[in-house]
Amino acid sequence: MVKVHTTEELIDILAAEHEACLRGERLNLSANPYIGNIAVDSLLKPDAMQRFSAYQDFKSAIHHYQQDYGVSGIVWRELTLKGQTLHYPQVHERLIALESDLDILRQAKPQILQFWERVTPDMDLYLSVNQGKDYEPITLADVSALIPRTDWANIWKWENQTFLEVVLQLGWGQPHDAHYRRGSLAAGSEYIHGVAAGCQPIG
Repeated sequence: MVKVHTTEELIDILAAEHEACLRGERLNLSANPYIGNIAVDSLLKPDAMQRFSAYQDFKSAIHHYQQDYGVSGIVWRELTLKGQTLHYPQVHERLIALESDLDILRQAKPQILQFWERVTPDMDLYLSVNQGKDYEPITLADVSALIPRTDWANIWKWENQTFLEVVLQLGWGQPHDAHYRRGSLAAGSEYIHGVAAGCQPIG
């Protein structure tokens, strides 16, 4: 009987393969080491794209393995803010979501939104635009209008002694394809940044 690797084992396998590719121990020799831009190509080491391609090929094989053997891409996170703690599912950044994982994310969305509302009532809100390079002020009503158009939510924070930023990701489609809209309706995200009044987002 074939042993099926767990989610945690696949994460460890991918991390080890990533390190091996960074060390130059894995190369995709069929990958074109240049992108066709003279200015950029002159800065690239010839094996840089081959290392990147080797890792991407391996990661794609792991994603097929997940689908073939039904291995979830979900990891469980815990976030504590203002004395409140949220335990929530998130698809690991190196894995894909199975359809059952997407169901779990959809079911968790209301709980994440309720937590977000509890910890950001006095914050200024900003919408990430221009692929995360700029921010536009946004109202709570604007956020409420975005929520029904998205399937799942994710949340995280940046915090130090003098600064707190809470980021709410409202997404649809495969999480690993949804970092920013890529000209496709299949997957994408809106990012809402909450900061103290008068502050600007840094993430």
